[in-house]
Amino acid sequence: MRTVAVRAETWPLAKPFTISRGTKTEAQVLVVEISEGAHVGVGECVPYPRYGETLSDVQSNIRNITAAIESGMDRLGLWHLTVPGAARNAIDAALWDLQAKAEGGPVWQLAGVPEPMPALTAQTISLGSAEDMASAAGELASAPLIKVKLDGEDVVRRMQAVRDAAPQARLIADANEAWDFGLLQDVAPALAEMGIEMIEQPLPAGSDDGLAAYDPPVLLCADESCHTSDDLAVLKGKYGMVNIKLDKTGGLTEALNLARGAEAAGFKMMIGCMVGTSLAMAPAMMLASYAEYVDLDGPLLLKNDREPGLVFENGIVQPPRRELWG
Repeated sequence: MRTVAVRAETWPLAKPFTISRGTKTEAQVLVVEISEGAHVGVGECVPYPRYGETLSDVQSNIRNITAAIESGMDRLGLWHLTVPGAARNAIDAALWDLQAKAEGGPVWQLAGVPEPMPALTAQTISLGSAEDMASAAGELASAPLIKVKLDGEDVVRRMQAVRDAAPQARLIADANEAWDFGLLQDVAPALAEMGIEMIEQPLPAGSDDGLAAYDPPVLLCADESCHTSDDLAVLKGKYGMVNIKLDKTGGLTEALNLARGAEAAGFKMMIGCMVGTSLAMAPAMMLASYAEYVDLDGPLLLKNDREPGLVFENGIVQPPRRELWG
């Protein structure tokens, strides 16, 4: 017999984290536990206001299908019954973990992907003044890969300050939909000159049709514009990369569909995250073999992570131990 439990958790951040849409000081997550016999599968999601999600609504959505889960619904049934988003992600992750524990094999084997290996992950600099961002970059100067949060103000000045403070690091930028097409055209050549490798979601989702006729000097990555494999057709010709996040796809099951579809369509891939604990990052590690960039540093932004958590050292994140997930 199965039972389902869902709980909300709050994880304070080490310091305020700012992007173009605002500042957060804590990560609010939901954890789903599915128990069956001697085994308990776990999953974590991060409800995201940008997509109309609140903690209470997502928790209600999960509880609304608890009876179906307890009656034996599998991942395919979940995929058909629910929409992409945080609720489905937490349940999907718990079902993967439950199956792995019941069958005694790791999730990567069940999913038919290569065994996860240590991966280089981006480390993120929060949006702030050029001086504050330079200071943050100085603290990360030895990091191999730095991701820089931006809005529509002082783009080149802020990026130059980061570049000067971390001259050896590889840099990628994330505008979180804060630019318009004119600003992108203005700043992209200067960012290319600095060696910025990629710009993530410069334009608002739904307002990026102009990219189809644009030849950018820097690789463009779709984040808010890309949720599931259904989005790939309209992204072709606008972006060279897609950012796969499990809270957008609604879990690893659809994320695998998206990764395989993106590979077939010629997109490069980034594996990203919301700000959550290592439990939210662990399923995303199953996709690392597809990725040009791994961006799973969410636990590094927390004051404390759950135990056991992922191990991060010198910009490298280790695969999850099965005591954590999978």
